[in-house]
Amino acid sequence: MQFPKDFIWGAAAASYQIEGAAAEDGRGLCVWDMFSRQPGKVWRNQNGATACDHYHRFREDVDLMADLGLQAYRFSVSWPRVIPAGTGSINQAGLDFYDKLVDALLEKNIQPWLTLFHWDYPYELYCRGGWLSPDSSDWFADYTAVMVERLSDRVQHWIPQNEPQCFLGLGHVTGNHAPGMKMGTAEAMLAVHNSLLAHGKAVQVIRAKAVLPPVIGTAPAGKVCIPRTASAEDIAAARQATFSNTTKDIYSNSIFTDPLILGHYPEDCIQVMGADMPKVTEQDMRTICQPLDFYGVNLYFGHWVEATEHGGWQPAESVIGPPLTTMEWEVSPAVLYWGARFLHERYKLPIVITENGMANTDWIHLDGKVHDPQRIDYLHRHLREFARASAEGIPCLGYMQWSIMDNFEWGHGYKQRFGLIYVDYETGRRVPKDSYYWYRNVIKTNGTEL
Repeated sequence: MQFPKDFIWGAAAASYQIEGAAAEDGRGLCVWDMFSRQPGKVWRNQNGATACDHYHRFREDVDLMADLGLQAYRFSVSWPRVIPAGTGSINQAGLDFYDKLVDALLEKNIQPWLTLFHWDYPYELYCRGGWLSPDSSDWFADYTAVMVERLSDRVQHWIPQNEPQCFLGLGHVTGNHAPGMKMGTAEAMLAVHNSLLAHGKAVQVIRAKAVLPPVIGTAPAGKVCIPRTASAEDIAAARQATFSNTTKDIYSNSIFTDPLILGHYPEDCIQVMGADMPKVTEQDMRTICQPLDFYGVNLYFGHWVEATEHGGWQPAESVIGPPLTTMEWEVSPAVLYWGARFLHERYKLPIVITENGMANTDWIHLDGKVHDPQRIDYLHRHLREFARASAEGIPCLGYMQWSIMDNFEWGHGYKQRFGLIYVDYETGRRVPKDSYYWYRNVIKTNGTEL
């Protein structure tokens, strides 16, 4: 199997999960600092105060990325590290950190892919209403302008928000993530609408102010469904289920990306939400629907469905005793094929896998190495499915493995390990895993040996 000659091989991480230095150099508080202080919210009451100490060890980490052969590194900026209160005064030390990180990446010929928001929302803005505030999209646009002014002479690839389904659904509906709120549907949909406005305004700012011609995309986490069989009926059912809205939850693809790309909320969303839909103006939709260059999507597992007698769909069990990661997510490699296919069919944009990987049972073995054959097999199977999509003519631009290193896994603390690089959190020591060397060969050969 082979990917296009200009295919981009990368890996990803996020600011709160790896940086640490939570109380250093003028960084402000974020909602995860607040959430982690509450007993029982995070496994063993852990937090990201130190994490992987990437803030101090970024040059070592970039050297490892270069040794791996990464062509791109997708990282996120900590909004309160740059603007401690979320608005107003800029923290130059915070900006300087990202300035140095970008330069270090470019020195190693690694493209910086910058995500503006990966969940570490400024605490002071949360106290002012957060995503419920009518000012929230303007706060985000102002923050975007700061980053564009500082870095767009060297950064071309931009993603405004990571997984709005999660930072809103898990953070504001179920309360499992920061800030730990349990909103009703009307409030949740208002937050959704404000986050979409923030995305649109951020894209406008990037297009208007960037020095280098920008390449802008998304990184949602929406549900992708896999047909139980290869029948035309099951394929149609999986396509329908991937985008349908049948309940008052906010985890679907279409609630977020129909407005971003098609310029309207899906009709079934409007119907099922009813009076809980926020007031939406034509100007809102013009702001939200900005031209995008790629559809980035975070995919770890799929949901099996099958057709019903009357042309609908229903959940279908894959197998009895399915293979599971330590997150208890089913290993379902076909999600990369069907996700790329269904999303491109609907939105007509090139596809980038902005996250894909697995939590594994990793530790340092007696020989001093970290052997993770399950991760190698997981990545191998998923990449073959993405290559299948590419071979069928779907424009597949790149793949970002999650994650470059073990890190703070949100509510799971440091229990789960997703990295290609093992991190000893007591000492900060980095140990490349077997999967690191396997992925290095995949990159070197552009996937021809998959």
